[in-house]
Amino acid sequence: MRQLLLAATTACLALAATTPLSVKNDKTVLILGGGVAGIIAARTLAERNITDVLLIEARPELGGRMRSLDFGSQGNTATIELGANWVQGAGGGNPILALAAEHGLRTVPSDFYGSVERQLSPRITWHDTQRYPLARNSTYDENGEGDYLGVLEQAIVAYTNLSDVGVLRASKGHADMNSRAGYSLMGMKPETPLDMAAEYFMVDWQYAQTPEQTSWIASSMVHRYTYDVAHGGFSGRNLLSVDQRGFKHLIQAESEKFLQPEQVLLNATVRRIAYSPERVVVTLADGTSISADYVISTFSLGVLQNDDVLFRPALPMWKMEAIHSMTMATYTKIFLQFDEKFWFDTQFALYADKERGRYPVWQSLDLEGFLPGSGILFATVTGDYARRIELLSDAQVLEELLSVLQTMFPNTTIPSPTAFLFPRWTADPLYRGSYSNWPASFVREHHTNLRANVGKRLWFAGEATSLRYFGYLHGAYLEGMDIAAHVADCVLSKGDECVGLPFVDSVEMRMRNSGEAPARVGYRPASGPRVDVRPFLAGVLSSVLPYSWWWWCVKAGFVP
Repeated sequence: MRQLLLAATTACLALAATTPLSVKNDKTVLILGGGVAGIIAARTLAERNITDVLLIEARPELGGRMRSLDFGSQGNTATIELGANWVQGAGGGNPILALAAEHGLRTVPSDFYGSVERQLSPRITWHDTQRYPLARNSTYDENGEGDYLGVLEQAIVAYTNLSDVGVLRASKGHADMNSRAGYSLMGMKPETPLDMAAEYFMVDWQYAQTPEQTSWIASSMVHRYTYDVAHGGFSGRNLLSVDQRGFKHLIQAESEKFLQPEQVLLNATVRRIAYSPERVVVTLADGTSISADYVISTFSLGVLQNDDVLFRPALPMWKMEAIHSMTMATYTKIFLQFDEKFWFDTQFALYADKERGRYPVWQSLDLEGFLPGSGILFATVTGDYARRIELLSDAQVLEELLSVLQTMFPNTTIPSPTAFLFPRWTADPLYRGSYSNWPASFVREHHTNLRANVGKRLWFAGEATSLRYFGYLHGAYLEGMDIAAHVADCVLSKGDECVGLPFVDSVEMRMRNSGEAPARVGYRPASGPRVDVRPFLAGVLSSVLPYSWWWWCVKAGFVP
């Protein structure tokens, strides 16, 4: 019976791949996901006069991981950002900065490193201690407040050197290593809790993973292309959104310029994507099926790594290997509100605990120019520690936070907060994490395959597919624009000029034979002739097998 079922399944897959297009597809293009990549993809298509487009978003609003909500006790609420919060590299050429300016987003300079780097590097220009006198970090350890800004200064220098050498290794074609190995080779090894807290601020707080889990080369490149103006970066400046319409306003306002209500489907979760040479059929959680000539998936890397969305047939091995070669990191902000302010008057504070990564970074929103009088303070945890707290109850996490605050302020009786909140990004089936990060042994061919389309009709875009800007909003923006341009060429040429992105059938083969050109999309290199038996199997199904088998194939989802 098992062999019979396997044979029938194989035949159904063959039938699905060869069933002729008998009716026009419902839409020309489906865009899956209403975040930055999805919205900009839709705009790019609209600019090419392609309007038969439907954007499908699982949440009740557009914005993706730009998630904001009202937080606080009754009568004293403010809009906070659970996800993306910054315009990073806020200089000329950054498309997120351009959107923020166009739509009047209220932002304030966010001075990550305070006054300590004034004399360190001419490339770092985002601080201005005269105009923003609070732009300095407070530092704490198990004994309360203590000045270890000198340690942070050393960490900034160390990371600058690490990044420079990482880019140099990439330019010479050297093998990748993790960032911890890079630090060690350069003689930089954290030994005290103060060292670890400062290093955490430079690495973990940026990439949401430890130096051991982070690619030396990839992290160095992404940092340079965003921040290093001398080497093509936008700017060393960062802007924090404090707009009470939410950071998502800039992408929602942009979408209103070109998207019509009938082009957006909200509260619709995608469960299955069936693709063939003729079309792609997307099935929603409520059972609705929508067909299209082309689909642009902007799902997060975490969603692609899980079984939240099923692909029929399964994605090819080269694609799956690329998807699982990258990591979906977790960056969690934990918000508290108090009736009275008892904490630091700076933007940031570092806490050095004996346990690395235990609530090390704190930020105050109760500052002039930010959200004065809000009484809001938040801590950030990342990576494994962020996943750890997702498994705890809210009460357990709150107890830990209050214990840390009591350590930081030993002469203050820490009151109970009037409001408390944190998201669980890893557990959320719509995201499965916060943003992507390349681990050690980064291979460019894996990125090539992560970005590549599957067949001519299934395309992928998002921050994870950006080589230069993975993990950043501007990476999602530029990828949405570029992939949509490829799809537009396919649509306008009626497929005649549909040139897919390159992929590498075997990364191992590609690495051994560096001169071999990558295979073009849809054509797997073969050592000999290949016989396509699918038309024969389809004929057998349609003429020999009883109609019950056809019905079984349809119900099983093999035939759209």
